[in-house]
Amino acid sequence: MNKLNITYHPDYDIPVPTNHRFVGSKFSDLFDYLQKQSYFSHCEITQPQKANEVRLQRSQSSSYIKKVKEDNLSKEDIRKINLPWSNRLKERSFLAIEGTLNAAKQALQTGIACHVGGGTHHAHYSHGYGFCVFNDLAYTAINLIEEGYVKSILILDLDVHQGDGTIDICQNYPSIYTCSIHSESNFPFEKKQGWMDVAIPAGSGDDFYFSQLQKTLENIKHRISPDIVLYDAGVDVFSEDGLGNLEVTREGIIKRDEIVLKHFNTRNIPVATVIGGGYSSDTEELASRHAIIFNVAARIYKIL
Repeated sequence: MNKLNITYHPDYDIPVPTNHRFVGSKFSDLFDYLQKQSYFSHCEITQPQKANEVRLQRSQSSSYIKKVKEDNLSKEDIRKINLPWSNRLKERSFLAIEGTLNAAKQALQTGIACHVGGGTHHAHYSHGYGFCVFNDLAYTAINLIEEGYVKSILILDLDVHQGDGTIDICQNYPSIYTCSIHSESNFPFEKKQGWMDVAIPAGSGDDFYFSQLQKTLENIKHRISPDIVLYDAGVDVFSEDGLGNLEVTREGIIKRDEIVLKHFNTRNIPVATVIGGGYSSDTEELASRHAIIFNVAARIYKIL
């Protein structure tokens, strides 16, 4: 029986007002939901430590790290992040990026690992943005390269929003390949140019989305063979998501994750997943939607 490594920390939740678009309890909600799944007894749970500051300086500016650490962010800094500042948010920011790095290291050993968090792809080198303080995907990719774990990495970002910060931070690393399939008319409204970008028209449903996904995966296959994939399995592509504008069904998200994981499993390329974006006032529904990638991983990698 295989084991599925899941990275999680109980301090991931953050305090936000009840009317805020970001669900501050989404991480514990998801972890509680996962504990009810039949395969959970075959999972190995890992808790991350706080990020090493030397590592963090590879992906974020030292002046910005200092401002976060010392609670010295300006009103403009906090406006860009668009989350109420708190000690818990500060502490979570140092934990969650290490969580993605931890999941990636586990995936290199076992072929698959899942993070109950991550996908903070809007954080840029010298500032946070769009609910993101530090960029876990860039942090993980750069440190895996710098510390010799791998030589090349694909960041496959299927959040409905383009991972602009990830592209910005990773652009000077030729062996980090950023691929984003996102809505062409959603946040961020100033798109970046990554290694491969696929803009989906608003209102697109399952069939068109799958055609673009399959075409993109084949394109990637013919161009690179990375040592690991960091997969942002954002569920804000859902038709009823609070901040999405695509018409992908719940069944479509399941199929999307199956397509991605089967593709890289067949190629024997390890995958580390992060949950990315998902927004809903129904916390149980949101937890079940974020759980899809874990359910699919358990099935494809025969954890069940």
